[in-house]
Amino acid sequence: MTTRIYGIKNCDTMKKARTWLESHGVAYDFHDYRVEGLNREVLARWCDELGWETLLNKGSTTFRALPDADRKDLDREKAIKLMLAEPTMIKRPVLDAKGKLMAGFKPERYEAAFAAY
Repeated sequence: MTTRIYGIKNCDTMKKARTWLESHGVAYDFHDYRVEGLNREVLARWCDELGWETLLNKGSTTFRALPDADRKDLDREKAIKLMLAEPTMIKRPVLDAKGKLMAGFKPERYEAAFAAY
């Protein structure tokens, strides 16, 4: 199983994560969900494994620009709809390393995740 990193090409956090992977010799596929999209089944699986609260980036400019009605009474289904409509609201990156998911980038978490490889 290949390591795959999901996100947006020009995001600074994505650049840091990709640089980390490359500097540690980790081969990966990159999926730009702004360009390639993201299907509901994948996003629902991420929500099941990581929690929608982890995936929905409430600090993003896109989320903060939403009308109050869209930001209130959030639940899993509403969050999935928002993230599918505007993938920039998904916390970046999402890393799928041999079936284990992680959201966000912290070098120490990547170190721990790839220590066994």
